Amino acid sequence: MVPIPPTGRILGLDWGLVRFGLAASDETQLIASPLATLTRRPGKRFPMSALEEHLAHVRPVGLVVGLPLEPSGEESTNAAEARALATRLADRTGLPAELVDERMSTARALGAIAEQGGSTRGRKADVDALAAAIILQQFLDRRRNAR
Repeated sequence: MVPIPPTGRILGLDWGLVRFGLAASDETQLIASPLATLTRRPGKRFPMSALEEHLAHVRPVGLVVGLPLEPSGEESTNAAEARALATRLADRTGLPAELVDERMSTARALGAIAEQGGSTRGRKADVDALAAAIILQQFLDRRRNAR
């Protein structure tokens, strides 16, 4: 597996059955910011064309995909689908992709919104994009601390 380069923007994805949150890092890979949310229509495949529009705009050097794990650390039933998506995206885009534990990312996103006095009512897309930013920020912090 080719590692994600240490500079350049990275696109993060919060994998979901219906919605996929997107986030992007800055060029120096210090900060992750929510970007958008993609929606998969019932019974349809991953919205690749919508993702490709974001890839063209962000021009990332790598992808980080959230890996759904159980609280115990065991892979959830959806982990295989997240792994397959990461592989498919890497193959299709030619970009390196890494999986990151996404446990508690949605809960942390909900907590951050509540902490700021906001409501999540009717804002599922915002929560998913913020969860993607949390997953991507975990990756960036872990990498920076490992150096």
